[in-house]
Amino acid sequence: MTGSDRAKRVLIYSHDSFGLGHLSRCRTIANALAAADEDLSVLIISGSPIIGSFDFGARVDFVRVPGIGKRSDGEYEALNLNIGIDRTVAMRAALIRETAEMFDPDLFIVDKEPLGLRGEVHATLRMLKERGTPLVLGLRDVMDEPTMLAPEWKRKNVLPALKHLYDELWIYGLPQFNDPLSGITLPKSVRRKTVYTGYLRRDLPRESDDLAVLHDVNRPYILVTAGGGGDGEAVVDWVLRAYEHDANIPYAAIVVFGPFMAPEAREAFRQRAEKLRGGPVRTLTFETNLGPLMAGAAGIVAMGGYNTFCEILSFDKKALIVPRTVPRREQFIRAQGARQLGLANMLADDGVRDPAKMATALRQLPQQGLPSDVVIPGLLDGLPNVGKLVARHLRQPARRPVPVALARNGDADAEMVRRRRQA
Repeated sequence: MTGSDRAKRVLIYSHDSFGLGHLSRCRTIANALAAADEDLSVLIISGSPIIGSFDFGARVDFVRVPGIGKRSDGEYEALNLNIGIDRTVAMRAALIRETAEMFDPDLFIVDKEPLGLRGEVHATLRMLKERGTPLVLGLRDVMDEPTMLAPEWKRKNVLPALKHLYDELWIYGLPQFNDPLSGITLPKSVRRKTVYTGYLRRDLPRESDDLAVLHDVNRPYILVTAGGGGDGEAVVDWVLRAYEHDANIPYAAIVVFGPFMAPEAREAFRQRAEKLRGGPVRTLTFETNLGPLMAGAAGIVAMGGYNTFCEILSFDKKALIVPRTVPRREQFIRAQGARQLGLANMLADDGVRDPAKMATALRQLPQQGLPSDVVIPGLLDGLPNVGKLVARHLRQPARRPVPVALARNGDADAEMVRRRRQA
């Protein structure tokens, strides 16, 4: 092979069935790795329907597999194709494996789901393990309530993969903030593989688009972000109730709905904002780069997903987190930890959403302390630490094949692997 054919390669898998979090985290890591090493290319495999809306750095690219969405009952379905979920997952699994075979990475990083969505990455893990490719599972700082995560991972039969397939587990957070695996009984061999990196710092782009919405705001504003928006209606509704209740809130608000908010809900919120006297609330459907809006804000109101939390810390912004509690308590646990450490304030959604309570919180938000007032060593060292970990793996001697026996426990994931290998 020529030198360029065998340049260093990292493959990242992100299942992306819902929201923006997984894609944002993987894109941040990919861009940072490629920027730090001109001999490195990074390929992201994602199911996000909007991955093409984002900018990627030099030597970073993506392969999009057919999208999968989650219904209100928690079950998955094909996002756009009129085919069954089993066929969609089989198609995704085949594309993932073929991509990995052709790209032939020197390192494979899997985001959050150890075996992929419905086990779709299981066969790829085994194939790459047999090639001697290092395998890494990347986890956010909070996964879920421990009592919920343990049975979920038991049902998915995750432990054998952690023991026999993965070389390392990277937790993008700090142990003094949270141990995302605290409720799971893990052997010492798996615990020894676990590395805390710190949170992933976000930087403002060198060139930011001129956002028209800022031209209409002539006083300090609060940025309200619903993340992907698919489950962000409650926080937007509560903020609008506050402005409808109290016309004298001294701060304007810019509300970003997110690309996955239902169109009818988005339009109803927009109409409510337009009716407010004095126009204190401006709305945006979606902005791929919230950096400029966040940098200029007097404070942030957010649901508290991992990536928004990293942005709050990175831009050193006073924040009010209004976490969701279903289907996971991830955001609630993160918000509690942030409040206890003095990094942000929290307002729990009690279902009533008293407008006066939110109005008071909005008035007080800009008077809070800054996250930087709290000294936590290594808090935002995630990207350089991930870079060091990747560089260490890439410096390893030439890969040697590793024999991997197929699982014989009858679980659905192993059966899917067997069927596909026999085909």
